[in-house]
Amino acid sequence: MLMAPAYTSSVYRPGIFDGKVVFCTGGAGTICRRQTEALVILGANAAILGRKKEVTENAAAEIQKLRSGSSVIGISADVRDISSLQEAVDRTVKELGRIDFVICGAAGNFISDFKHLSANAFKTVIDIDLLGSFNTVKAATSELIRNKGSVIMVSATLHYYGVQFQSHVGAAKAGVDALSNALAVELGPFGVRFNCIAPGPIDETEGLTRLLPSGAKKQVTKAVPLQRLGSVNDIADATVFLFSEAASFITGSISVVDGGAWHTGQMQALHYPESVLNSDQLWNKKSAKL
Repeated sequence: MLMAPAYTSSVYRPGIFDGKVVFCTGGAGTICRRQTEALVILGANAAILGRKKEVTENAAAEIQKLRSGSSVIGISADVRDISSLQEAVDRTVKELGRIDFVICGAAGNFISDFKHLSANAFKTVIDIDLLGSFNTVKAATSELIRNKGSVIMVSATLHYYGVQFQSHVGAAKAGVDALSNALAVELGPFGVRFNCIAPGPIDETEGLTRLLPSGAKKQVTKAVPLQRLGSVNDIADATVFLFSEAASFITGSISVVDGGAWHTGQMQALHYPESVLNSDQLWNKKSAKL
């Protein structure tokens, strides 16, 4: 069994989420898995969702080992399919009894300049990130209202300013922010809270590996005001706070967890404008054809 301090800050009291259940899409991925692990260690049970059945079930079994007596289930589901999500919600309630917290974390990303970005590739990211967040909340709404629950949507900072090769993700995450804000207003009177977490450059994640050009990590780190890349634990700590009673009067917010990186425009500055002007030579066209 892994020690809890590896997953949660020592400021959080054990057992603060006893009796709670979290429903997390993308829960087998690096960031969302660590979010789920932190909540489980602090008392919650969990359902994690992913498209790859074996990977998701194996991740659930590993997370369950982190706390004696915990229940964690892995469910194969596609967030683009509302019926798939409704089945996942129904199974979660049947096996775990309720849903209190929802993390909309399923996401798709890749590097593509606009000239080589296909309409289908653009639509795919919108469908996974934005429509997937809508579908997840839609399927879980009755449980969220019944239990006066809380939702966190995993967003980004890529739409705060223009970032080359990320028009698809910027558009999707801008929509995620708008959706969260609107739902905070609509479902707030029912006792349901909605907030976004916008990670910046988080080290040792698939997303950062895809986004950064080879050898650029040192340059990006220097452009972060706090002079380090983020960790998945930074996102997990923000998650614990937003789901805790300490944040009971916080809704409709976007918590940027990036060490101040977006203020320096560090992603925009990388090899600009040469990267855009020479995209035909620099770009792998196949990566944008989904």
